[in-house]
Parts: sequence; structure tokens; C-alpha cells
Amino acid sequence: MLEFNVKVKKLVVDAKLPEYAHEGDAGADIFSTEDYTLAPYERVLVKTGIAIALPPMTEAQIRPRSGLALKNGITVLNAPGTVDAGYRGEIGVIIINHGTEVFVIEKGMKIAQMVIKPTHIVTMEEVEDLDETERSVNGFGSTGL
Repeated sequence: MLEFNVKVKKLVVDAKLPEYAHEGDAGADIFSTEDYTLAPYERVLVKTGIAIALPPMTEAQIRPRSGLALKNGITVLNAPGTVDAGYRGEIGVIIINHGTEVFVIEKGMKIAQMVIKPTHIVTMEEVEDLDETERSVNGFGSTGL
């Protein structure tokens, strides 16, 4: 297991640092710093009150919390959201209510998970043709049910 420090800056006094619920968890919970009320199918950018400094060649993936998704239809709209290593602004989470009831996000509530992952820098090379594969161009639904 690779371990390193991620510097976290509180942008508001009562912001909470990301925290792991259990030893060995991949995702650290991140928290709202404001109250929001979401009607069904409404979306909002939830403020976390934190900024981070990631090591080079890493990203932070912002992912939904499974309990909110299952019980309330609450999810991260662009899951996973990406925080690039060079970004130093506030982490915001785009939350959408896919449920049928109004959902209240309270200040201090766990709203998403943050997973730190390594990245690769690649060079894009334009070519005339791609190599052949067994799958070829077969896409959506091509493998059946």
C-alpha cells in the first residue's frame, strides 16, 4: 500500500477535514459546510470548505455515498468528479436528487467520498488506423444481457 500526505486547507473555520470511517477504507468522507434543500431532480453545487494539495501524478476522485444513493436517490452528478493535482480551489460536489422526496443536506453532513488515485500522463498520437481486436467497434449492448 502506498501512503503519502495530502495537505488540506480549511477555507472556513468550521469545515471538516476528510476522514476515513474505517481503517483500510479507500474513500474518505467529505462534508457539507452549508445547508441545502433539494427538490426531486434538482441539483446543487455543495461547498466543502476545503482545498487540497495533491502530490504530482495523483487525482482525487469524488464519488457518491452508497447509503445516500440507495436510501434517498442522492448521488454525485458527474461521478466520479476529478480534482486535478494542480487545483488549489475549494472542492465542490455536484449533488443531484434522483429521489421522489425533498432531501435536506445539513451543514456537517457526509455528502460524498474522496478517493486518491495515481494518474498517467500520455502523449496523444494521431494515426490513420487502429489495430484490430476481437471486439472491434461493437459497443453499447453488444455483449447481450
